[in-house]
Amino acid sequence: MSLCLLCETRKPKRFCPATRGDICTQCCGAEREVTVDCPLDCEYLREARKHDKPVPLTEDMVPHPDVRVTEAFLERNRELVTFLSFSLFESAMETPGATDADIREGLGALIKTYKTLDSGLIYETRPANPYADSIQQRLRARVEQLKQRLLEQSGVHTLRDNDVLGVLVFLDRLALMYNNGRRRGRAYLSVLYDSYAEAAAANAQQPPEGPSLIAP
Repeated sequence: MSLCLLCETRKPKRFCPATRGDICTQCCGAEREVTVDCPLDCEYLREARKHDKPVPLTEDMVPHPDVRVTEAFLERNRELVTFLSFSLFESAMETPGATDADIREGLGALIKTYKTLDSGLIYETRPANPYADSIQQRLRARVEQLKQRLLEQSGVHTLRDNDVLGVLVFLDRLALMYNNGRRRGRAYLSVLYDSYAEAAAANAQQPPEGPSLIAP
């Protein structure tokens, strides 16, 4: 009789794409994103995500409370929010093994860097965590590429560091809201994944337009 690949006790009930073996439902629930690196498109993970609810942030939980992010700011920078969200997703996906915790650490380091720019200093914060460092470096490179592209289009610097800082802080707060407490949790990355996939599908159905802030 075959047994669950993980506990080797109970009968397996489903195929696990992460372990490439059959496991029981109990292990699937208990070990998901704890000892098992679940792919974002796993049907059982996606079903479980439906029960995840973002945690409202109380005043004392809000990261970087010195940075004010209002609804008006987000509306004014809607394209930048989209660009940085997708860039964050791509940076994380280009870093195999990265989790939501790595995303937050990478964001935190980049936020510190932009805070020093705002004060007139130039000092880059680099995380010791290689996953977070990879995400930070890839995300910053995309911002610099965007700055250069906008400069070439208009002849002037139109992307303000303060606006980039505000959007990065907004993304960091979202990441905290979607933290599911699992050691290898990627609930926030799943949110970015779904948004990215929806936008890609919508763009594929539309004719190409002129230069855009969020053009790949």
